[in-house]
Amino acid sequence: MGKQITIIGAGVIGLCTAYYLQKEGYEILIIDKGNITDGASFGNAGFISPSHFIPLASPAIVGKALRWMLNASSPFYVKPRLDRDLIRWAMTFWKSANVRTMKRNIPPLHEILQLSRRLMDEMKDDMGNGFRMEEKGCLNLYKQVSTGNHEYKLSKEAAGLGVETKILSSSEIQQIEPLIAPDVLGGVLYTDDCHLHPGDFMHELEKYLLRKGVQFQLNTTVTGFETKHQKIETVLTDDGVFSCDELIIAAGAWLPELTRKLNIDMLLQAGKGYSMTYLDVKNNLRYPSILLERRVAMTPLGNALRMGGTMEISGINRKILPKRVAAIYNAAKEYYPGLEVGFPEPNRVWRGLRPLSPDGLPYIGRHGAFGNLFLSGGHSMMGLSLAAATGQLTEQILSGKKTAIDMKAFDPERF
Repeated sequence: MGKQITIIGAGVIGLCTAYYLQKEGYEILIIDKGNITDGASFGNAGFISPSHFIPLASPAIVGKALRWMLNASSPFYVKPRLDRDLIRWAMTFWKSANVRTMKRNIPPLHEILQLSRRLMDEMKDDMGNGFRMEEKGCLNLYKQVSTGNHEYKLSKEAAGLGVETKILSSSEIQQIEPLIAPDVLGGVLYTDDCHLHPGDFMHELEKYLLRKGVQFQLNTTVTGFETKHQKIETVLTDDGVFSCDELIIAAGAWLPELTRKLNIDMLLQAGKGYSMTYLDVKNNLRYPSILLERRVAMTPLGNALRMGGTMEISGINRKILPKRVAAIYNAAKEYYPGLEVGFPEPNRVWRGLRPLSPDGLPYIGRHGAFGNLFLSGGHSMMGLSLAAATGQLTEQILSGKKTAIDMKAFDPERF
C-alpha cells in the first residue's frame, strides 16, 4: 500500500498493532522512549484472560477500594496528593462504577477478549511458540466463604457468556495442586484462559517484525509534533524528525503526556504493579492462579515462577514500596506454604505502569482532532489479553474494513 504508519509505543499493544499492519503491506516505524524491556508489557503475569470480562470500574471494586486505598500494604493503594488529573479521573471512575454502566460494558469487553483469545492461537501458529504459551486455564482461589459465594455467582455469569468454568472443592484443588494450603476453601478453574512468558512474547514479536521490515527507533523521546490543516505531518524527537501518513499513539501510561502536545486531554492514570521471578523452583506450581482475597497472580513458567500484583496509583514513577512487595510475597506463602522461595532481593523486583481508563475499557479508534490520529491505550491490567484484538481491529479501521466487533464502546472521545 505504501502508506507510512508511525506507531509511538513499543509495548505489546504497539507491537501487535505492527504485526497486523505489516501483513497488509504498510510501511511501519515504531518509536519508543526506551527499549521493549522497559514497560508494563515485559514483566507482567503473562495471563491471557477471557475470564476477566468484568470491567475494573465496578461496584465490587469500589467497595474494596474504599477500605484499601490509603493502606500501602493493600491490593489497591492511592497515594494521597492534590492532582487535578487524578481527581478528574477518580470522579469519572466513581461515576462509571455502577451496576448499569458495568452491565453495559460487559458485552463489548467480553467480545474483544474472546476475539483476542482466538487470535492468540493464530499468532502462535504463525510465529511458533517461542513464548511458551500454555493452555491449562487459570485457578481463582479463595479462603473466605463470602469470596467463594461471589466467585460462584461470577462463574455462573461467565457460563452464561459461554466462558467455560469448573467449580472445585478444597479436596479437588489439593489433588491438582498439592502445594495449596489446607485452609483454601475452593476455587474456580477458568479453562479458556492461558498463559505465556510475556518477555519472550515481546522478544519474539520484535524479531518477527524486524524480519518483515518494520523499522524501530528505540531509546528516542518524542518532544512534539508538527501539524497542518488538522493533519499531523511529522513527529519531533530528540533523535530526529519523522514523517507520517498515519500516527498511532500506543504509549501505555504515557498516553496523556503525548496527547497534551496535541492539545488533547485524555483521562488516564498509571497503575503500578510489581512482580518477582524465581528461577529453578523446586516443586513448582502446576497451574497459574489468582489469590482472590489478596489480588495476587501466580504464574509457573517452566522451572521458573512469577508472582505479582497490586494496583498502586501514585503517578508516573519507578519507585518501589517495600510494603507492597512484602504483601505479594506473604500472600504467596499463605496460599502455598510449601513453596520453597525466599523473600526477593531488591534487584529481583520488577515494576510496571498499567494504563487505567476510568471505565475499565480501552481507548481504540481515531480521534476527531486530527484526520490521521489513532489512539490505542487504557487497557488497564488487560494489555496482554487484549493486544492481539487491538492490533487486528486497528488494522481493520485504518484499512477501511468492517471491524470484527462493534467499536462504539472503545471510542477515545467518550469522556
